[in-house]
Amino acid sequence: MNRPHRGTIHCIDARVIDQQAWPDRQFIIRLHAPACARSAKPGTFVHVRCNPDIPMRRPLSIMRVSASEGWIEVLYKVVGHGLIALSRAEPGELVNLLGPVGRGFRPDPARPQAVLIGGGVGIPPLVFLAATLAPLPAAVAFLGSESPFPFAATTAQLPLPGTPASASACMPQLEALGIASRLASKAGLPGSYPGYVTDLARSWLATRSAADLSAMTIYACGPTPMLRAVQQLATSFSLPTQLCMEEFMACAVGGCAGCVVPVMIDGQRQMKRVCVDGPVFDGATLYAK
Repeated sequence: MNRPHRGTIHCIDARVIDQQAWPDRQFIIRLHAPACARSAKPGTFVHVRCNPDIPMRRPLSIMRVSASEGWIEVLYKVVGHGLIALSRAEPGELVNLLGPVGRGFRPDPARPQAVLIGGGVGIPPLVFLAATLAPLPAAVAFLGSESPFPFAATTAQLPLPGTPASASACMPQLEALGIASRLASKAGLPGSYPGYVTDLARSWLATRSAADLSAMTIYACGPTPMLRAVQQLATSFSLPTQLCMEEFMACAVGGCAGCVVPVMIDGQRQMKRVCVDGPVFDGATLYAK
């Protein structure tokens, strides 16, 4: 039986170009991985061997790529000895990775208004997606974190009518792409909406017309409770969603079935692998009532 081609997953000894440390043990590492940079899509990830002495790899979402210069960037927060080891990698060192892995976001031309919602280390796939959507004027982003953001937030210059006045800060990288963004945090971060990012997005969606809503799709990535809240939000406004899941996994190539999640397809409960069937899923199939 013919099976659909999933694309090529490269095994690469990627050279560390740069590594930046951000507050609360967050790091952005840039890796020279030309084959991966050429074929990566928003929502795909790399499975990284953090150190030659640590066999278990870590799945890390791709945040930015340069196909012309041959590099990828990933953001991660240090949790456990593996990522501690990765955080100590110096420029010039080699880091083995598998990638790009998975099925990424699939923008719908029939609903060109993109609403991006990212939480914590779930922000990177949305940054990657934003870069591909940048030629389109119809994209907005809402980003939330209970830790300091892994970028230097600035006061927003691009207007985003319908958002609370308390949400005055933005991600400058998105503003440079022409995409308006606003930040949310319950940690009292300056310029951030004092609440959950889904509440911030809800306040904006409530000001949109029926015609506006009919052109929208929500794209989101973050911890499971946030994704559930995003799906509830989308359901209340009758919006489709594409949700990028964060999940622990062993092989990341579909062999071990250690990252399966239940989904509802045509009324039937099925088990799907986050690594190769996802990590991006139709939210209505993940959190069907």
